[in-house]
Amino acid sequence: MLGECSKNTAFEMLDFFVDNGGNFIDTANSYQEEESEKWLGEWMDLRQNRDDLVLATKYTQFYKPDAKLRYNYQGNHRKSMYHSLENSLRNLKTNYIDIVNARDHGLTPFCIYQGKWSAADRDFERDIIPMARHEGMALAPFGALGQGKFKKEAGGGQAPAAATGDARKLFVQADKYKQVFKVLDKLAVEKGTLPTSILSRALAYVMGKTPYVFPIVGGRTIEHLKANIEALDVVLSEAEIDEIDASAPFEHGFPMELMFEFHGAQKYNSRMTSKDVVLLKCASYLEEPEPIKPIGKPRI
Repeated sequence: MLGECSKNTAFEMLDFFVDNGGNFIDTANSYQEEESEKWLGEWMDLRQNRDDLVLATKYTQFYKPDAKLRYNYQGNHRKSMYHSLENSLRNLKTNYIDIVNARDHGLTPFCIYQGKWSAADRDFERDIIPMARHEGMALAPFGALGQGKFKKEAGGGQAPAAATGDARKLFVQADKYKQVFKVLDKLAVEKGTLPTSILSRALAYVMGKTPYVFPIVGGRTIEHLKANIEALDVVLSEAEIDEIDASAPFEHGFPMELMFEFHGAQKYNSRMTSKDVVLLKCASYLEEPEPIKPIGKPRI
């Protein structure tokens, strides 16, 4: 279908390639119904040059037309990988492969990361968000509403958790939740008076801090769901996000604090880029595109 190439011609081409300094060869178990790997294995066996080459193969596409259970011989799941690599090693007449590609022609790589993140639980911001930005991945944080801890300090006379059936009351409300709550409450008063406003701001915080954020939220009532939907209409300014960030102590740690803060020269935030690195700013003037921003309020 794509033109003919005899085995002798293929061997001549491989010889010419190697004689002229080439050493990287890419193939796949699905190419020519495994014939590509088999010919390559035969050629390497004849030339005894396997260790001189960097060999890459792939799996994912279906390559066993006569198999009864085709599912076992396609896709990126574990069984497909096991069968594919076993067959490739046999076809290539080798006991190791230098590079194995797990996706074929633009199929989806890792695309989303799930972890705990809220205005009070910000460990997510040290490594996960920078990694996701670099890889173009989305984020699906859970606990964005503080898992019931964004609330006023409990007063006396409250019923115990066992009596109310609310197990969340068994957990101590750490100071950072109280501090963040005060700022969320302040912003809710300034921007709205609905009872759901505080939690809406908590969701708006994570959705407004970095792009491609899809919070995982739960609820037991329609009111809970309404509060979550309301957050889609809330857009926090950069100043408001910074105010929430400043409400409770948090250290980004190394290397961000060393590069961007450098003994208190400035306070790091996730909008900064390499042009904001203190020592680079001292050495020269840099221009760099701004990071991608969240889409903001949806237009319907």
